[in-house]
Amino acid sequence: MIEALSYLSIIFREPILLVMTAIGTCAGVYVGAIPGLSGTMAVSLLVSFTFGWETHTALAVMIGVFVGAVFGGSRSAILLNIPGAPAAVATSLDGYQLAKKGRAGEAMGLATTQSFIGTLLGVFVLCVFAPLVSKLALGFHSIDYLMLSLMGLMMVGSLGARSLKMGIIAGCIGIFLGTVGVDPQTAVRRFTFGIPYLNSGVDYVVAMIGLFGVSEALIQLTDMKSKPIKQKVDKILPSWAESAKYIPLTIRSAVIGVLVGALPGAGGDIAALLSYDNAKRTVKTPSAPFGQGAVEGIIAPETANNAAIGGTFIPMLTLGIPGDAITAILISALTIHGLQPGPNLLTNTPDLFYLIVGCLLVASFCLLLFGLTGIKAFTKIVEIPKDILMPTIIILSVIGSFAIRNSLYDIFWMFGFGFIGYFLKRNNYPVAPIILGVILTTLCENNYRRGISLEGSIHGMLFSIFRSPISIVLFVLLIVLFVTQTGPYKAWRAKRSK
Repeated sequence: MIEALSYLSIIFREPILLVMTAIGTCAGVYVGAIPGLSGTMAVSLLVSFTFGWETHTALAVMIGVFVGAVFGGSRSAILLNIPGAPAAVATSLDGYQLAKKGRAGEAMGLATTQSFIGTLLGVFVLCVFAPLVSKLALGFHSIDYLMLSLMGLMMVGSLGARSLKMGIIAGCIGIFLGTVGVDPQTAVRRFTFGIPYLNSGVDYVVAMIGLFGVSEALIQLTDMKSKPIKQKVDKILPSWAESAKYIPLTIRSAVIGVLVGALPGAGGDIAALLSYDNAKRTVKTPSAPFGQGAVEGIIAPETANNAAIGGTFIPMLTLGIPGDAITAILISALTIHGLQPGPNLLTNTPDLFYLIVGCLLVASFCLLLFGLTGIKAFTKIVEIPKDILMPTIIILSVIGSFAIRNSLYDIFWMFGFGFIGYFLKRNNYPVAPIILGVILTTLCENNYRRGISLEGSIHGMLFSIFRSPISIVLFVLLIVLFVTQTGPYKAWRAKRSK
C-alpha cells in the first residue's frame, strides 16, 4: 500500500504532469463538444506531436484529452441536440428537452458532476479490481459478444420511440446502413450500387451529425416565430438530497460502464446506451417521462460513459488488449516510447500503472473544474437568435463531417441524413435507434460469423451458450429484455401499476 501511494505521488511531485493533464482535459472538453472532432482523432494527432516528449508527459496530456473528450460530447448534445460523440447520443434524448424548458444549466451541471463521479468510480475499479475484471473480460467469447450486441439492438423501443413499431423501423434502417460496404470476409460489395465511395461503408459519425444536427436545424428553421428560451442558471449543482436519491442509479450505471468498457471493442458508446435503457426499466418514478426531460436520462449515460474510461484501461494494462479505439492508440504510443503493455508492464514498471491512475484522477477533478466554470457561458448559445444559430450549426456540421475523413462525399451524406432525419422527426419517428443500429451491426455480424467459424455450425454456436456461466447469464438477460419489450408484458405492468 505504501509502495502504491509512493508511485501514485509521482504526478504530484512533478508539476509539469499536473499542468499537461489539465491542458489536455480542457482541450478534450472543447474537442468533444464539436461534432466530428472526436477524442480518437485528437489523441491520434498527439501521438506524432508528442513523439519526442518524455513518456510521462506525453501520457499525461493524452489521458487528459481522453477524459475531457468523453465528457465534452454532452455539451452540444444538451444545448443543440447534436451529440459531440456517439457516447452522448443517449444524453441528448433528455438533455435537449431540459434545455428547451430553460434548464440547460441544470442539465450541464448534472452531466458534469455525474461524469466526475463516473470517472472516479471507474478509476477505483481500475486500481483495485483490474486483475479480476480482466479475467472476467477474458471469459467473454464470440457468442457472448453476439448476445451483448443483440441486447443493445433490443433497446430500439427505449431510445425516444413513442411506440415499439416506430423504434423497430428506425433500428432496421440503422442495421441496413451498417451492412453497406465491402464485406470484410468475402470482399463482396453490399448495397454500394456501383459507387466506389460506399465501399468503405457509412460512417456513423456522419450519420449522427446529419440525423441529429442538420435535421434539428431544419426543423427550427421552419418555425422561426418561436423565440429563444431564456435559460435559468441559478441552479447548476444538484442538492445533497437529490444526489443521495440517485446514488443507486449512479452505482448501477458505473458498474455497467466499467464492465462494458473492459470488453475489447465495446467502449463507452454501448455502455451509455445500455445504462440509459437500464435506467428506463428500473426507475419507477422518474422526475419526468424519459425522452421528455428526465434527469435520470442524463445521470445514467453520463456516469456510464465516463466510468467506461477506467474499464477500457483494464484490458490494456493487464493484457495488452485495447478496450476501445483510444486505448489502441495509447498502446501504439507506449510502444513508440519503448514500452509493451501487458502483464509484464505491471511487474516491470508499476510506476507507469500508478502514473496512469494518477493522471485519470487529476483529469477527473479538472473535468469538474472546467465543466462547472463554463456553464453560464455555454447556456448563452441556446439564447442566440435562430436566424444566426441555425446557419451556424449547419456550418459546424459541414466542418465536422469533412474533418472525419477529409472527404466531400461525407458532407453530401451528412445533408442526406439531415433530410432523412427531418422527415422522420416530422412524423414522430426516433432517430437514435438508427445510430444504435449502425454502431451495433458490425459488432453483431463479426461475432456471429466468428462464432460459426469456431463451432463449425449455427447449432454448435447456439449450444455453446450453455458451456459458460457468463453465456448463461447473458442468455437469461436477453430473454428477459425480449419479454419486457412485448405488448402483453407492458399491458400487465400498466395494469399492476394502477
